[in-house]
Amino acid sequence: RTPRRIRPPLHSSLCAARALPSRDKAAMMFSASSTSSPADGLRKHAPSYEVSVAYGVFLLIAAVVYHFVAGGEFSAIMTMSVIFQCLAMALLCLQSLSSGSAAGISARSLGLEALSLLCRLSSTVWLNGYLPVDASGDWIYQAAEVCTLVLVVWLLRRVLVVQRATYDESDDSFPTLPMALGSFVCAVFLHADMNSRPLFDSLWMAGLFLGVVAVLPQLWLISRTGGRVEALTSHFIAMMAVSRALSGIFMWHARFDLTCEPWLNDWNHAAWAILAAHFIHLLLLADFAYYYVRGIARAGLACITEVDMV
Repeated sequence: RTPRRIRPPLHSSLCAARALPSRDKAAMMFSASSTSSPADGLRKHAPSYEVSVAYGVFLLIAAVVYHFVAGGEFSAIMTMSVIFQCLAMALLCLQSLSSGSAAGISARSLGLEALSLLCRLSSTVWLNGYLPVDASGDWIYQAAEVCTLVLVVWLLRRVLVVQRATYDESDDSFPTLPMALGSFVCAVFLHADMNSRPLFDSLWMAGLFLGVVAVLPQLWLISRTGGRVEALTSHFIAMMAVSRALSGIFMWHARFDLTCEPWLNDWNHAAWAILAAHFIHLLLLADFAYYYVRGIARAGLACITEVDMV
């Protein structure tokens, strides 16, 4: 007798039929995942070609200005300061362009920065009191600050108009009006007299103070959004710190040349106010700088900085 074949139950056949595509899907998923690597994830966050070009161009400009325009004069460190400031803003613009988002960028910080630049330019475009004494102070210093102002205005439009849907408006809530008013009031009483024009000396000092408090809304936004900072935003803050450090070094060496109408005996309150402003600015950025350097050491330039919030 020919043995009868035992047919599997209908539901078993259906289960097998369903299981086959599942295995195929699983195999496809495994195959796709096995072709990826940690390097692929790193490439997504790695600095783009444009960012590398930005660093190269600005470093080349700084070297050319220092060696061939300023002739290696120490005062050119002030021009280096505004070149790095312009680089910082260019990197933030690239962050907006590459990500297509305004997330993590403080419009209030940009507004204070724009006001700071306007106050300083009101003095430096036609008065010499706060300019480098070398040839870079003839027009390159002012041109760098004008370029920075143009970038700030462009970026403000991106954040508030073009990319407003991605702007962290509810978290960007630091009260900037009291900070701005306080900067102007302090400038009236603490200004130097390098221009021998009280109004424009006060405006320059107000610009310095506004530049210090301009970092507060950005740090506030970082704290409100969990302490995570995108790579290019991190580079922006770091380059601003480099800019202020260079400016502070120059002001320290020039502290005896800064003059004012003293209030108490011969105490030069303007020189110490300028130095204190630079010190406070760097102190505000010190905590971020620690996490930034640590992130760079671990993951390179593509690092996303994680700041521990207390």
